Amino acid sequence: MSHDKFHRIILPLKNKLFRLAWSIVRNSADAEDIVQDVFVKLWTKNGEWDEIENLEAYCFRAIKNMAFDRVESLSIRKTENIPSESENGVFVDNITPLRKLVETERDTLIYKCIDELSENQKMVFQLREIEGMSYKEIAGTLEISEDLVKVSLFRARNKMKELLLGKQ
Repeated sequence: MSHDKFHRIILPLKNKLFRLAWSIVRNSADAEDIVQDVFVKLWTKNGEWDEIENLEAYCFRAIKNMAFDRVESLSIRKTENIPSESENGVFVDNITPLRKLVETERDTLIYKCIDELSENQKMVFQLREIEGMSYKEIAGTLEISEDLVKVSLFRARNKMKELLLGKQ
């Protein structure tokens, strides 16, 4: 693998991979470490890249596995709010304290509902609704059939709707 291939294929996935890792470990520092570890692992195995059919799906699968390993090894699941845009280094001058409170409450409610989904539903929901992946990409990433992706997403959406309507 050349530097160019790494910069062209892998680095553009950084934010998506971070969000997936964060959705599992719920800790920004741990999520960053996981992404970095996967990048290092991929870089050291650059001779095997031609054997990988879908490099993007491989990256998501590696993040998912490493994040679940991290959660299991720590035996805890931290819950904290989604990092706001201002915490990501983007200057936003129109966020009022009330708006920030509303967004924080909304994000907390959504993630509490997501936590009530089964692990499979959480992963499918995250990859489809937050990352915008296609059914085929999700199936490849999670190594399940497209039909199971569709069923899991349907059930996850219904459960989310039920939970959100019940918590208002």
